[in-house]
Amino acid sequence: MPIDDRDAPIYSVGQVADMLEVPQAYLRRLDEADIVRPARSSGGQRRYSRRQIERALRAKQLGEEGMTLVGVRRVLALEDRVAELEAMVRSAGSADPAEVGSEASGRKPAGPAGPEAGDGPRS
Repeated sequence: MPIDDRDAPIYSVGQVADMLEVPQAYLRRLDEADIVRPARSSGGQRRYSRRQIERALRAKQLGEEGMTLVGVRRVLALEDRVAELEAMVRSAGSADPAEVGSEASGRKPAGPAGPEAGDGPRS
């Protein structure tokens, strides 16, 4: 396992709680709420990767802004989706993010609107 692997589950719940200055119970709540799902060691202990620690930190920030865990989970899901779509735009080399987003959802991009597009009678 390379030392710079952001997905390597090597940090214990106590270490992460110290890093983020939160109680261990907070990290367990994030796990129970499906916000941060750490790996488990052979003994059943939670093990966090650096990527999961970053996600827990973002959850903490959102919570400090007054969001509930349900709200935090939704915001993080939307941020994940935005990152996914941005990666698709970069890999497609498209200048139009709406075009790539509509391809991902199975919809056609919206065309021009108004009488010029044949939507209705001309005045």
